[in-house]
Amino acid sequence: MGIEEQKEEREVLEAIFPEEITDVSETEFRVAIVLDVNQHENDDSEPPTIILNVQYPPDYPDEAPRLDISAPPNSVKHAHLDIQDDKTRLLSSLSDTIEENLGMAMIFTLVSTLKDGAELLISERKGAIQALKDVEAQKIEEEENRKFQGEAVTRERFLAWRDKFRKELADEEQRRTEEKEADDKKRRIKEEKKLTGKELWQQGLVGKSADEDDEGSDALAGFHKLKLEETS
Repeated sequence: MGIEEQKEEREVLEAIFPEEITDVSETEFRVAIVLDVNQHENDDSEPPTIILNVQYPPDYPDEAPRLDISAPPNSVKHAHLDIQDDKTRLLSSLSDTIEENLGMAMIFTLVSTLKDGAELLISERKGAIQALKDVEAQKIEEEENRKFQGEAVTRERFLAWRDKFRKELADEEQRRTEEKEADDKKRRIKEEKKLTGKELWQQGLVGKSADEDDEGSDALAGFHKLKLEETS
């Protein structure tokens, strides 16, 4: 009775997994289970695959099948699934399914359960990593926000700020005034340098020296003396 049921199940599995199933012997075979996981946009690597090795005992399905899990030869280790390390956990997750299906063909159900369990394990690990990243990002954001929150505004702080602001305005106005006066002075000096001696004298920018005044007076006195001698 067990052997007949095993052959029938094997034929059904062949139809369901034509590319994935490989015979080892009349009572032993392997099923390659390709996991559906979300790959990164630029990740062209192959999705992880689990090999479920199934061996029928003589009394299967009244007796549980002998199961083992392995990775395909030369496969690249997945970032969130280590089949060797996770083997015990994944096989243990099949125990309830086996107990519930004793007396019935159960390999297809076991394949589905194993696939779902492995995908869930990967998803949980990705979620845990993302959660840590989110916590770190939140901490950074809180630190950045704290920089802009500042201190609470009180009347004393406002008055101090107002006085400081007014002083800064006054200092700036004084600086501009001083700069303007300096520029005006430079411009006047430049303009004065362009004037002729006559223009400088006419504008009162230069005056006669004491010697020049004395010489003018002496010349005028000599002129009057000469004129008196001619008339006498």
